[in-house]
Amino acid sequence: MEDLDTNGIPVSKQKNIDVSDEIDDSPIEQVRLTVPITDDPSLPCLTFRTWVLGITSCAMLAFLNQFFVYRQNALYITSVSAQIVVLPIGKFMAVTLPNKIIKIPGTKWSFSLNPGPFNLKEHVLITIFANAGSTNVYAVNVITIVKAFYERDIHPLAAFLLTNTTQMLGYGWAGIFRKFLVDSPYMWWPSNLVQVSLFRALHEVEVRPKGGLTRLQFFILVLISSFAYYLVPNYLFPSITALSFVCWIWKNSVTAHQIGSGLRGLGLGSFALDWSTVAGFLGSPLATPAFAVINIMVGFVIILYIIIPIAYWTNSYEAKKFPIFSAHVFDAAGQPYDVSRVLNETTFQFNQPGYDGYSKINLSIFFVYAYGLSFAVLAATLSHVALFHGRTIWQQTKASFQDKYSDVHTRLMKKNYEAVPQWWFYLLLLLVIGLAMLACEGFGGQLQLPYWGILLAVALALFFTLPIGIITATTNQQPGLNVITELIIGYMYPGKPLANVAFKTYGYVSMAQAIMFLSDFKLGHYMKIPPKSMFIVQLIGTVVASSVYFGTAWWLLTSIDNICHPSLLPEGSPWTCPGDDVFYNASIIWGVVGPLRMFGRLGLYSKMNYFFLIGILAPLPVWILSRLFPKQTWIKLINMPVLLGATGAMPPARAVNYIMWIAVGIFFNLVVYRRFKGWWVRHNYILSAGLDAGVAFLAILCYFSLQMNDINGPNWWGLELDDHCPLAGCPTAPGIQAEGCPAFH
Repeated sequence: MEDLDTNGIPVSKQKNIDVSDEIDDSPIEQVRLTVPITDDPSLPCLTFRTWVLGITSCAMLAFLNQFFVYRQNALYITSVSAQIVVLPIGKFMAVTLPNKIIKIPGTKWSFSLNPGPFNLKEHVLITIFANAGSTNVYAVNVITIVKAFYERDIHPLAAFLLTNTTQMLGYGWAGIFRKFLVDSPYMWWPSNLVQVSLFRALHEVEVRPKGGLTRLQFFILVLISSFAYYLVPNYLFPSITALSFVCWIWKNSVTAHQIGSGLRGLGLGSFALDWSTVAGFLGSPLATPAFAVINIMVGFVIILYIIIPIAYWTNSYEAKKFPIFSAHVFDAAGQPYDVSRVLNETTFQFNQPGYDGYSKINLSIFFVYAYGLSFAVLAATLSHVALFHGRTIWQQTKASFQDKYSDVHTRLMKKNYEAVPQWWFYLLLLLVIGLAMLACEGFGGQLQLPYWGILLAVALALFFTLPIGIITATTNQQPGLNVITELIIGYMYPGKPLANVAFKTYGYVSMAQAIMFLSDFKLGHYMKIPPKSMFIVQLIGTVVASSVYFGTAWWLLTSIDNICHPSLLPEGSPWTCPGDDVFYNASIIWGVVGPLRMFGRLGLYSKMNYFFLIGILAPLPVWILSRLFPKQTWIKLINMPVLLGATGAMPPARAVNYIMWIAVGIFFNLVVYRRFKGWWVRHNYILSAGLDAGVAFLAILCYFSLQMNDINGPNWWGLELDDHCPLAGCPTAPGIQAEGCPAFH
């Protein structure tokens, strides 16, 4: 394996790099091994088949993902599922549909129902539609907590505008930064290589090697195996999704359960026999470069096995009063925080007298450090990008104005297709900002956020899109803006929970959407899709997906009694909304009580602000060492934003998810990549796609054929989705009593 620098660029390619030089092929080895360097611009793209299959798959994925997200066993169905299903349907349409030309009345436009064989570019655009449908719509969380948790009304049009505008703001940033994050060959977007590999396996004619399998045959074998096996963890024996043997040995020890639980503790020794545990929260480890996996492993070990145990067992911030790992908020007595005592139900604002007579907000020790580390990650992202990429960004800026910065893929795109005009992006951006202001300022100000909050959120997203885009495009890890946006608006506009979550959604999601659009643009770049076709498909797909997500959520919230309230639901009801529960608790912390009473001078956790300084300084020693010892190329592979943000997905991810993700990632992208590179080139990304698709298809089939009809699996020990560590969530401070926990004296 060739040594890589901090961008994932082979060291041999670093010498005498001039961004004005044309590069014959990609400087990234994984891209050279995966992406074809040919193009056929004559293939039709926006065909009747593209529109029908694309919009259908987009709407279906949006409906299914929103439907499942409210359930205890949330299921995320990726666009890979649609990518597979539409291929035989597209080929069937190509065989059966008539090929006569249909004219659109009143225009000069016409189209054919069947322009020829179903081709690769149609397939890619349908998958881009599906990507829009598989992308979670964050704004639905706002609607959910308003209706289900705070039990208040919100105008459906305000909710609809909130849902659509938050998803579409990102087009503006995508247009501004596509020169840096799409055209640049060094921004290689590792996760796209999974889909590129699958497209090639599905469409390219391949001769079966002697004694082996073609890539398509290998994919089908993996798909069938994954589909068949997932019946066990999903239905017959769910406990193998998290096996914590430490708890089985010391059944009555709270400390052993805290250390050993893979779901509610540190997960030491826990493991799983389930692909959804590996990839469910963190994505496929097979698509993440080895250096990024190692950074995450180091960060995970330092945070979870050094920092958290020391802080907990030294009783830092009275940690023993609360569970070691929890996303909930507590009062000073270790009981769940009673929000009604600090929230004025009439004005829906902070109740100062109630707060003064009650308690400050307390967090589990893991949640305290999760927030501190999120501060560090954002600061480290800016510092890392400035130190390691600042010169390159400046060179790219100069080169982009001269249109000299290219590899073979960029040259083919510029030669064969017309670029999307910048004014398309700017016009859409202005229109969406206007609609966002209408959503927040109109309808009686139900969302509580004033117009200046929209403008500030927009500015934050603009500022962070490039540095976070660079981290994502080179490491497959994406830092989020959710915490910093909560912090800023919480200081500036305290005591208003909906203003807080609306600001967070506009600031964080518009940046995240921009990253998704740029990733899709890069997929189109690799597959040589006309940019204007990509833009149109992304735009229509986003509108369709946002509308379906909103409609599905509104239907469920208004038709299921006591949705999101586990204590009020019938026994065994799945509608517990685990993700929205975390979102609701965050709205209490940042919106109702506010950061001043959490991380400011009036709060318990003001020292967490030092993590901003830690984050700013963390990349500096790595940069200095890389300059002092340029031959030690491994130094540049230390990526502090990724390392500090290693546990950023916890919660809702758990320790067992990380342990399995790291183990699988290191095995395939380090051991197999180095020792069996020929196998890795042919099969690694195909394996990832097959495992994902098999899990998704079986989960859908199992739910709609069995679980929806209350036909559950055998009633044995492994039926529950649990790791049998009931004491892991217990406090250990004397005098603090929690349900189902022993009393400590």
